[in-house]
Amino acid sequence: MSLRPGGSGGIQSLERAFAILEEIARNRDGIGLAELSKRVGLHNSTTFHLAKTMLGLGYIEQLEDSRRYRIGRHLFTLAAGALDDVRLVALATPALERPTRATGEASHFAVRSGDKVVVLARTSGSGTFQMAVPVGIERPAHATALGKVLLAALSLDELERYLESHELRPYTPRTIVEQKRLKRSLAEVRRNAIAFDDGEFDAEVRCVAVPVYDFAARVAGAIGISGPVWRLSLEALEQHAASVKAVAEELSRALGFAPGPLAARRGPRGND
Repeated sequence: MSLRPGGSGGIQSLERAFAILEEIARNRDGIGLAELSKRVGLHNSTTFHLAKTMLGLGYIEQLEDSRRYRIGRHLFTLAAGALDDVRLVALATPALERPTRATGEASHFAVRSGDKVVVLARTSGSGTFQMAVPVGIERPAHATALGKVLLAALSLDELERYLESHELRPYTPRTIVEQKRLKRSLAEVRRNAIAFDDGEFDAEVRCVAVPVYDFAARVAGAIGISGPVWRLSLEALEQHAASVKAVAEELSRALGFAPGPLAARRGPRGND
């Protein structure tokens, strides 16, 4: 992205800084000073001083071993502010219609708000005996598929703090109430990027959920379907999971997620 002589009539230093920022963002493995200068059409010293300023502000960072530049955390923080719940609902609601049409079951999208799991959007299924789950309702994280996806995205320290401050209440005989067993279950969710609720919150209901990622490869929320146990066997849930995953991938792309070698799964979005 070489800068054109004369720019666009704006402030030249700002144009140069944003050109550098955009070029760094295109290189997920980082980019060295010489190559960066060449790409934006600036002298090495000019690029260095602008990059140094952005390093100090936290908009970019420099890898210690290779000295390559990479997008910094402060930029992620600014972008995360734009991903408010209103936009998430606007994106998620039409997306939920697709797994509902494919399966006939109710679909839900939930996020973690502090230590709570909140359903932000839902669609009603076409089958009989649908559960009425109002938007805005809170759900127990340890006993639901949506909640397990969000818990699995926590770091080990965050998970320990959560377990120390939350009772693993038994909602049904199937609810996981032992910490060691829950940790094993969450490790499996983390590996497979899918969670199940086999009558653990409501004995008559089964659910499946998968993560939705944002631009920073963090878990922004969870999307899933639920239905009565007599209609949704575990085998049926596994079959329906493909349509849920497809919608989650589409929603993740809408939030700026781009899978890649550096897209390590980070903690979930939430008001911590």
